[in-house]
Amino acid sequence: MIQPIPRSIFFISDGTGITAETMGHSLLTQFEGVRLKQVRVPFVNTQEKAQECLAHIQAVTRQDGVRPIVLSTLVDPQLNAIINEADALCLNFFDTFIRPLEVELGVKAIHRIGRTHGDTDSNDYKQRIEAINYTLAHDDGVTNQGLAEADVILVGVSRCGKTPTSLYLAMQFGIKAANFPLIPEDFERMHLPEALTTHRSKLFGLTIQPERLHQIRSERRPNSKYAALENCRYEVREAEKMMRIAGIHWLDSSTKSIEEISTTIMQEVKLDRVTY
Repeated sequence: MIQPIPRSIFFISDGTGITAETMGHSLLTQFEGVRLKQVRVPFVNTQEKAQECLAHIQAVTRQDGVRPIVLSTLVDPQLNAIINEADALCLNFFDTFIRPLEVELGVKAIHRIGRTHGDTDSNDYKQRIEAINYTLAHDDGVTNQGLAEADVILVGVSRCGKTPTSLYLAMQFGIKAANFPLIPEDFERMHLPEALTTHRSKLFGLTIQPERLHQIRSERRPNSKYAALENCRYEVREAEKMMRIAGIHWLDSSTKSIEEISTTIMQEVKLDRVTY
C-alpha cells in the first residue's frame, strides 16, 4: 500500500503556541490516515520574525513538493498579511472568530499581542502557580498535611493516572489536587487511609483495567510482583471494592485521555474555574 505524502503543518503564534496547537490537534483528529510533520513557531511578534517564518514556509513548500498547512493565532493584521503570502493553506483562528464577535458584541477587538494566556500578574496566573506547587507537594501521598486546602483528592492503585491528572488539573484549571495511592495495607484493613476519612467530599477515585496496569507497570519494573498480572488484578479488584464501600465517585482511566478524566472530575466534584 502506498503511504500518503506527509504534509507539513505549521503552528504559528505570537505567544507560546499552545492555543494554536490545541485547536489544531482537535481539528486534525477528524482526519484518519493523514501523515503530518509538525513545525512549531512561537513568539512571532515582529514583522522581521514574520518574514523569517514566511521564508521557512516557502522553503518547506519547495522541499515537500506540496503545500503545507499553516494554523496560526497571530492577532496583528500586519503579521497575518505577511504569513498569508505563503504558498500554503493559511488558517488563522483569531481572524476567523474575532470579526463575527466584533459585529455581535458591538465592540472592536484590541488586537493586542500576548493576551491569550493572560497577564502574569493576574489572579488566575497566581492561582495556577499556587495550585502547581501544592499538587507537587501532595503527590503520591507524600504528606497528609494541608489536605484541608485541597480542591480534590484522587485515590487509586499505583500507576493508574493519578499524578498526570493532578498536574493537568493544577496547570490548566488552577485546581489544588492531592493524590494518594491505595496500597496492600489499605486492602488488608479494607478502608481508606485515616488521613482521608475527614475529606470524603473531596475524594475521587481512579481505576484501570488490570491488563493495562500490567503493561504500564512492566515498563517500569519488569518481572516483578508489583507488575505481575495476578497482582494487578488483585489490587484493582480490592481498590474498586474499597471505593464502592466508601461511596466515592470513580472512573476507569484505561481508555480515557487526561483531558477527559479531568473534565469528568471537575463535573463530579463540582469544581469550577475561569481559565481565560
